[in-house]
Formats: sequence, structure tokens, C-alpha cells
Amino acid sequence: MSEETHPSTHPPIPPTTEGDRLAWLRLLRSRRVGIATFYRLLAKHGTAQAALRALPEVARGAGITDYSLCPEGVAVGEMKAARMAGAQMICVTDPLYPEALRDIPDPPPILWAMGEVAVLARPKVAMVGARNASSLGIRMARALASELAQAGYVTVSGLARGIDTAVHAATLDSGTIAVMAGGVDVLYPPENSRLAGDMLRCGLRLSEMPMGTEPQARHFPRRNRIISGLAGAVVVVEAAAKSGSLITARNALDQNREVLAVPGHPFDARAAGCNILIRDGARLIRSAADVIEALPPVETAHAALPLPAPIVAAAPESGRLLQGSDLHSLILSRLGPSPLAEDQLIRDLATPARTVTPALIDLELDGKIRRQAGGLLSLAE
Repeated sequence: MSEETHPSTHPPIPPTTEGDRLAWLRLLRSRRVGIATFYRLLAKHGTAQAALRALPEVARGAGITDYSLCPEGVAVGEMKAARMAGAQMICVTDPLYPEALRDIPDPPPILWAMGEVAVLARPKVAMVGARNASSLGIRMARALASELAQAGYVTVSGLARGIDTAVHAATLDSGTIAVMAGGVDVLYPPENSRLAGDMLRCGLRLSEMPMGTEPQARHFPRRNRIISGLAGAVVVVEAAAKSGSLITARNALDQNREVLAVPGHPFDARAAGCNILIRDGARLIRSAADVIEALPPVETAHAALPLPAPIVAAAPESGRLLQGSDLHSLILSRLGPSPLAEDQLIRDLATPARTVTPALIDLELDGKIRRQAGGLLSLAE
């Protein structure tokens, strides 16, 4: 029962009844059945029910004597949990399943979706980047996402801290898709719970993982192939030289997607990955117009949507006023080698100037930040 890298080229028979869908879920959740094995079993046996009947014998042929299928009760429980959460099962053969995702080498056989599934039919651009994003990076992500939304595109990202959060928040009213590393009903990180709920009005949360699954490190690379697979292009806003965003970019290249990157200061580690991508041939991005130029023209009624209202920086994660070392750390995380206006930093922090100013003085005296002419701040070299 070894895994292949590509599923069978034979299209599976669509599940037409609740029993068929339950069988699909049982087969996919059975031990040692990965995506390629799932498609191969369906191609050979015709239906999931027939594949389930044959699977124990297949396992014995592979030398597995104690094989057991996914219990029916487990699959029934997952479907019940989905109904209670308001999630919809979308199988790879369903009309709702995104055509672009179906064309990647290892399309998820089953997706769980919560929210407005109609956005799956619209043109999409993925935007990813650093979790510890700078203020400049967050501003760039918001601007790009808002302009792409006005042009009729749905944004796709991963609901992570930093760039992902900025992208989703900027396109709540125009349509955004969050691809989850855990179950579609498990909100991670916790501070994005409200954002995850708000996006269901016009957007979607999507996952291939079982309902209730807590995200683990090994899940994120798998999630990233879906982010890139859904979209016509992947835009990397900020990324370190070794980061999950570069995994998404590599997936995009493997899937014949456009890869685009926002350049950054050579001394800023958060921009190293973007600069590497540009050096290796990715298109350099200065504005949404550069992204749109790389994509086929969009003809959609959504193209005339007004720009979403400007996004104000979110309140501090803990819900209390930032101060002391917490504020110092946040300031340092938002600054980089490129100068940033002090008033813009204060707005990004969503913290009163009377609180931020003493912290800036402390950091300047400690030699951690440098003040330049015109009220500009940067990290000290």
C-alpha cells in the first residue's frame, strides 16, 4: 500500500447518496490510505463501498495482517460534527470543487467548507508572508489585497498571524478564503477567532483535515499546496529565507502557477525569501497592477465592487493596553532596516502615542532603534 506521487488519471464515480459520501469519508480516513491510494482504489474498484470491501485483502497482500478499516461510527461522527458546525462536504467530483485545485497532482478528495461557497467559482490570488511581519509589510499586504478585491479577485491565505491576517482583514467584504491546517472548525491562532467568524459572511474557511483536528507542524506544508492550488498566482509579501511561504511558492511553481514577490531591504531577514525568489525569476511586485498584469483578464460582476473600508490595526492580542517589555518587543517586530514614520508606527500599534513615545525613547537609548530626520524610525544596525 505504498503511496504514489500522482493519483490515477481515471475520474472517480461521483458519490450521489449520503451513503456514498459516508463511504468516501471512511475510505479516506482508513489507515494507510493516502490521497494517491484513495484514487487508485476508486479507479480499480469503481466505488468507495467496493474499495472498502477489498481493502483488507489489499492490506494482507502488502503484508499487513492486523488491518482494520475506519469504523463507520467515526465517519458518521465526523459528518455529524460538520453539520453541527455548519460545514459542507465538497468532494473532488462535485461541481462546487474548484477546477484549478482539481488539476494539481494531489487534489484533496474531500474538502470541508464553512461560509460562502460561491467564492470558489471566482478568480483567486493567494497572498502569503511572514507571521512576524513588519509594519511596512502589513501595509503593503493590505493595499495589495484591497486593490485585488476591487479588480474582482478573491484572496486566499492561511489565517496565520502577520501577513495572512492583514490579507483576510482587508478583503472581508469582497471575499476571502482561509485554508486551515487543522479542522475547519478549529480556529488557530486563537486571536484570529473573530476574524475567522467575520469572513464567513462573504468568504470561506476550507480544510481537508478531519473535523476537530488540532493543527500540528506537519499539517502546514500540506495546507500550503491547497493555498497555491486554488489560485492563479501566489504573491509573497514578506518571507524569511527558510519559511512556509517559500514552501507555498515552490508548490505554486510545481503547479504551474505564477509566483510574484514584493522586494525588501537587503538587511531585513524578513525580506530575504522574497529577494531570493526575485533573483531566481519571480516577478517583482510594486502594486496590484503588477499582479493583475500577470493574470488572465477578469470578467466578473464583482469587478465593480467598492474598495473595503480602510482597516485599522487590530487591538492588542490580549485585549489590554500594551506596555513595558511587551510593547518594546512589538515595536521591534514592526520595525526593520527601512525607515518608517513614527506616526504610522503608532497607528499600526493601535496604542496611544503617550504610551508609545516613552517606549521609543527607551529603545533609542538602548541603541536598539535609530531615529532619522523627518520623524522616521528604523532598527539600529
